[in-house]
Amino acid sequence: MSAVGYYSNPPILNVTSGGGHVQNIGGLNSYVTGSLHLFSLAIILVSDVHGYEVPLFRKLADNIASAGYYVVVPDFFNGDPYNPQNPNRPLSVWLKDHEPDKGIEAAKPVIEALKQKGASAVGAAGICWGGRTVTDLGNSGHIQAVALFHPTYVSVDNIRGVETPIAIVGAGLDTLTPPELIKQFEQVLAAKPKVDSYVKIIPNVPHGFTVRYDPKDPKAVKAAEKARKIVLDWFDKHLK
Repeated sequence: MSAVGYYSNPPILNVTSGGGHVQNIGGLNSYVTGSLHLFSLAIILVSDVHGYEVPLFRKLADNIASAGYYVVVPDFFNGDPYNPQNPNRPLSVWLKDHEPDKGIEAAKPVIEALKQKGASAVGAAGICWGGRTVTDLGNSGHIQAVALFHPTYVSVDNIRGVETPIAIVGAGLDTLTPPELIKQFEQVLAAKPKVDSYVKIIPNVPHGFTVRYDPKDPKAVKAAEKARKIVLDWFDKHLK
């Protein structure tokens, strides 16, 4: 897959975020926010290729936690996020070390750790690269609901295997997973009436718009907020 979509709107790193802290969950360093003692409902957020330290991604975690969830953002890349400024490791090389279909194996111990800590229900949301991990979780029986923000590396066959309630938010200007593919996902899910699903394409926004936007751009902020609300409503419906 081309890296053009990743270069087009890189994450902004000088944005302050943080109501949480980092701790080890299920063998992975994780940004955690919210309280499992107050909220027995947990949500795992799986990042894009830029990793779990991106401030706007952590801000998304904080916002979801404020709605009554314990949110965990694991470092699936073990301190090795994709760096577009490293000429020695282009995306194609980096992906050999971080294959999207391997994420589920790292996610399972995190889910188990959350259940041991008292989580009564667990959901998962994936951004871009994380979409494949979360889609695979939706076919695993390990969690109660899943959601995808502008996913990548997800095929129609992957979606066909989902047996867990799933919400998908696509981007109207996405060239990595274009609206045409998102609509195919919707058609597949419509043929599975026993699996509750919701699919929405946000118009006039690029790939990555939920965590790689300009906080000074009101339209970009509004679009990201709209996607967040869709996914939050989904988890409220299926976890609470």
